[in-house]
Parts: sequence; structure tokens; C-alpha cells
Amino acid sequence: MQRLRKALPEGALLSKPEELRPYECDGLTAYRQLPLAVAIPETVAQVQEILRICEEVRLPVIPRGAGTGLSAGALPRKDGLVLSMARFRNILAVDPLNRTARVESGVTNRAISEAAAPYGLFYAPDPSSGVACTIGGNIAENAGGLHCLKYGLTVHNVLSVKIVTAKGNLLTLGAQGFDSPGFDLLALFIGSEGLLGVVVEATVRLLPRPPSSRLILAAFPSVESAARAVRLLIGRGLMPAALEMMDNLAIRAAEDFVHAGYPVDAAALLLCELDGLPEEVEDQIALAEDSLRESGANFLRLSSSEEERLLLWKGRKSAFPAVGRIAPDYYCMDGTIPRRAIPAALRRIAELSNAYGLRVANVFHAGDGNLHPLILYDASRPEELERVEKLGGRILELCVELGGVITGEHGVGAEKLDPMCLQFRAPELRQFHRIKTAFDPHGILNPGKAVPTLHRCAELGAMHVHQGKVPFPEIERF
Repeated sequence: MQRLRKALPEGALLSKPEELRPYECDGLTAYRQLPLAVAIPETVAQVQEILRICEEVRLPVIPRGAGTGLSAGALPRKDGLVLSMARFRNILAVDPLNRTARVESGVTNRAISEAAAPYGLFYAPDPSSGVACTIGGNIAENAGGLHCLKYGLTVHNVLSVKIVTAKGNLLTLGAQGFDSPGFDLLALFIGSEGLLGVVVEATVRLLPRPPSSRLILAAFPSVESAARAVRLLIGRGLMPAALEMMDNLAIRAAEDFVHAGYPVDAAALLLCELDGLPEEVEDQIALAEDSLRESGANFLRLSSSEEERLLLWKGRKSAFPAVGRIAPDYYCMDGTIPRRAIPAALRRIAELSNAYGLRVANVFHAGDGNLHPLILYDASRPEELERVEKLGGRILELCVELGGVITGEHGVGAEKLDPMCLQFRAPELRQFHRIKTAFDPHGILNPGKAVPTLHRCAELGAMHVHQGKVPFPEIERF
């Protein structure tokens, strides 16, 4: 510890319990653990020295951005060091000609768009936590957001990153252009959840702000009719900037919280945003409204001003805290399914909700099938958390059964290690471990996260067989 203290400015290494408490969890607050210590470097050289020391003594390192993640990806270890990048907050350059921004890893999403706004530009990925989440954490999780349907995830909007490896080496992955020679290590690194290196700087792509944006709110008498509308909109060639869906429980919670004018008697609603040139948007609105009515929408509302558009969005963006007002706690799940499977998924989630005796509010990115069921519970009752975990596991199994995946933007972290055994076969998991070893030979970076051991998956497979469930063939081969 003395070597780490010498490598950092005074007060930048925390070790007292009261200092460590704010770092005991990320946004998945159901799981908590005090770390051994927390390092808060200010320079790249300090990050390099910290990692060299930790690699030499085999001290686990858990990189941390703003701590807004929802899969326990930044959950500490009692024998590990949390490496906080909170002081890397500088916007180094905005280049309006090349439409790029060069920023340190602790810069927030919103700050990038605010810096680009005077040039008529913006940074597209927009998670609901955009006011707080940082570009380094977004890169680690390959974050998306409301507008990822049209504008893509983080991986589509980052041109290059500077990372520090477990051995303390500074590497640049990617380039200032749209392509670079050699293996695409940038795409490999984005979404690697802190297992391969620590981001210290990123160059991101900026886009021109659309001259016109309009939002349609459509209410439906059933979730099936709302899901049909999603398929019809996309099938007719529309590419909304965003296409979000909420069920009745989420609608009522958001309306009570924000008063956005949502129809509280609707079984489901869609928020469909269209942007581009004014003439183009008007044509898209006509086609979208016809499609929504044809699918069974019994109420349509078109934003008539920017203020109204933002108010309608405020209800959706506030859905998570709004749900937090109607239950002591909630557990936010994250899985992705094909759009065609949305009706089946919501029906099955409702059945599971009844079976486990836990309410579930559904609010999610309908355009790309990224589900976010919010399981309501009371954390003061230990048996409820156990039921929540089982229900969440079944929802992720359902995503796989429907041809989807166990995460869309929250990552695997410590939360979804068992579902990873359902998603991948042994040869694929072995390859993941080989990649991890190539970057981090001694496994000090975020150990025990994102990629399960084959032994863990073998035990899970044996448990499924023991309980009489249909075993997954890929697990049997472990």
C-alpha cells in the first residue's frame, strides 16, 4: 500500500471504511462489498504506475467510471483496489471540421454533446443516465440509449481509444479515420467490461443535429397491438430515431411522477421519434401514423413544439426513478430479443411475474428488442431478493429461448455469469479466456466478471440435470 500511496497525490488513496463506503457498489445496489482501497489518479502516468505495481504484486484492480452501471461490473473485491477515473474530466479538443471530439475517460455523455452544440453537432449514444455516466464506462459496457436504433451503440460512435494495459503500457486502438489497418482491436475492446485495459482517452464521432425532430405518442389497448405496430413501422421502411415502449404499470408510475400527459388507461404506449429534414419528417409522420392506427392505436399525440417533445421524453427517461416511487426497491433486467418475439416475451414475463408473486414494469427499447423489465420488491426481506434473482434468471433464459441474448447494453458484470453459460458453448468461452489472457496474463483486471469459468458452467449444467430441467447440450459437453 505504501508504494501506491507514493505514486499518487496526497489524499488520492482511500482506505478508511467511511471513505470506501461510496464505492461499495454500482447502480445494482443489491450487491455490495467494501474494497481494500480506492485509488483516484489524476494523470495517465499515475494510472500506468498503479497498474504496474498491482500487476507486480497480483493485486486485483476494479476500474470504475461514474458507478452508474447496472450489472455489478464495478462491484469491488475485499482484496482488491478500485481504480476511479473520476478526475479525468477534460474535453481535450472539439474538431467541427472532422466532426470529432477528443475527451478524457471521465467526461460525461451530456458534457460531450454540450461542448459540440455550438457547432450544431451532438454525440449520439444517450443512456438514461447520460447526465452522470462517463465515456469510459460507456466504452466498457458498449452503452446504447434511446436513440441507438438509428444512430448506433458506443461501438459505432468511437473512433479510437487510449488504454493502459495490466502491465502499465499505454496503447492506442483505432484511428482518427473510419478504418485502420490490422485487427479491429477497438471493436474487441469496446464492451470488454474492464477486463482488457483501462480507458484514459477517447476520440468520438459527432453528428450534425437534425434540423427537425417530432415525437408521436401512441396508446394501445394491448401490448400485442403495440408490438404489432413495432413490426409494421420497421417493415414499411421507417427508421425512427427512437422507438420506445412502456406497459401500463410503467405508464402510470411515470405519469404520476412527471405529468407528461400519458394516457394512464392504456395497456401500452409507444414513443416514436422521427428526425431529419422538415419535409422528410412530415412524410415519415404520415406513414407512421397510418401504421400505428392500422396496428390498433386508439390514441395519437404529435408533439407540436420542442418543449412538448422534451416533456414526452421526460416521462420515459424518468421511468426508472418513477417506478422507484411505487416500491421500496426494483431490480432492472437487461436482455435483447428479436422484434418479432416481443409479444411472446411480454406474455411470458407476465406469467413469470404471477408465478413468482412479484410485480414487473416493462419499459424498453422496442426498436431493437432491448428489454428492461423492472422487478419490484422489498430488499428488507431477504427471501424476496432470492425470488427476484430467480425470476431475473428465468427472464434471461427466456431471451435466449426466443433467439435473443442476455444483455443489450448493461453488460454481464457479476450479475449474469450463469446466463452466460446458457448463451455460449465451451469452445466460445475458452476463446474469451484466451483473449483475456493475451491482454492481462495474470488476470488482475476486474477478475471474476463478464466471462464465467468452465467449471462454473459445468456445475450449472449439473444443477439443471439434477432438478429435472431440460439440460442445455453445450453445458453437458463441459
